Amino acid sequence: MATARHPAVLMAALLGIVLAPRTVHAEPQASAGVTLGVAGAGVERRFWDSTLFHAGLRGDVLFGRTGNDDLGAGPYAELLTHGFDDLQVGAGVSALAPILDSFPLILSTGIYGRWSDAHGLEPGVAAALFWGARSHNFHAPYGMSTGVQAQMRLGLGASKETAIVLAAQLDVALLGLPFVFLINAIKGPSSEAAPVRRTEPAPRPRADPGPR
Repeated sequence: MATARHPAVLMAALLGIVLAPRTVHAEPQASAGVTLGVAGAGVERRFWDSTLFHAGLRGDVLFGRTGNDDLGAGPYAELLTHGFDDLQVGAGVSALAPILDSFPLILSTGIYGRWSDAHGLEPGVAAALFWGARSHNFHAPYGMSTGVQAQMRLGLGASKETAIVLAAQLDVALLGLPFVFLINAIKGPSSEAAPVRRTEPAPRPRADPGPR
């Protein structure tokens, strides 16, 4: 009876180790990017009456992730313009779904305010879908993201404006790398770096003239 009980106890102990929840802290991960593309704009609920240049800034903070395979959610904020004829500021909620290892889908929905000379300040609602590179950073609270984005924006003001946005999103850290290299090139080497000195070639040994 005792010998039959030992394997069962050992198996239960092994299952307890394997199935025990791991203590992993889900740290928030922030990201920010520049969005550049086109916007199909219209008024009176008409779609794509004109094609305008889209430019904006977008950032979010995702919670609940401990790795690339985890879901995540959190707030986002945005600042953008279409054709430099208006200024839009918005905020809402983003949710990340890990479709591929480092290429997730991020769905966002929120509200925005749009200001233009023709209609003044108007409210609106927006939804966006992002797909691209965004891996979980295990060493810092910032994760780089670069990909493509599609948006649908509906104004709730008197103009009843609409906009369909197709844009590329480029991480601000990636865009800043050329400036970092340029600044380092202008500043030159660090004062703490040891100077490189040119070494003189070793003198050649004289040939033995031999016995005279």
